[in-house]
Amino acid sequence: MGRNADAIGEGVAIALAAARLQVKNRILVSTIAAGSNFDPDLFTPAAREALERLADEAEQSAEAAMAARKRAWGRHSQPHGTHDYRDRDVRNLRRRAKQSEGVAKQLREKAADARELRALVAAARDAAWHDVELNLDRRLTIEAMRPDEDPDYERMRDARMQALRLVDLQRLAADTRARRKAAKAAAKSAEPA
Repeated sequence: MGRNADAIGEGVAIALAAARLQVKNRILVSTIAAGSNFDPDLFTPAAREALERLADEAEQSAEAAMAARKRAWGRHSQPHGTHDYRDRDVRNLRRRAKQSEGVAKQLREKAADARELRALVAAARDAAWHDVELNLDRRLTIEAMRPDEDPDYERMRDARMQALRLVDLQRLAADTRARRKAAKAAAKSAEPA
């Protein structure tokens, strides 16, 4: 029973991480893109839905393992591929089906437990905040960095100067010419005929 319990525990942990990611993304879209305030109660249905969808997937996996087990029963020839199971695979397929059923059962229990859903939403909120925090830190570090704080400043100086000459100054010259041309055209059209 220890090996099955470990596998079920791992499966649940992976599923919870996937659900947390789904809820985190909903939180980010809702609060940042849509400008809504964070309200944990608004994300509880999303957490339940994510867990139930993952439980459905685990049940489908269990059904697929059982179907493969039935097809493999009594077949003793050489397999022709990875998923071409034989009689010697029956025991492993039975174990896989039980493990998937165990994962589905635990996920459904968590989806029905308000405390578990609140914990999932809280973990997703923390993950969303961490993403925002990292993004802000990265942007502030890059945008506010002084040359004496940049370890690559000297090494990259020549490349930056070349980019300034070949790209930025060329663009500035082209923009200046275009503005002068537009100003001349405007002045010409404003002259009395």
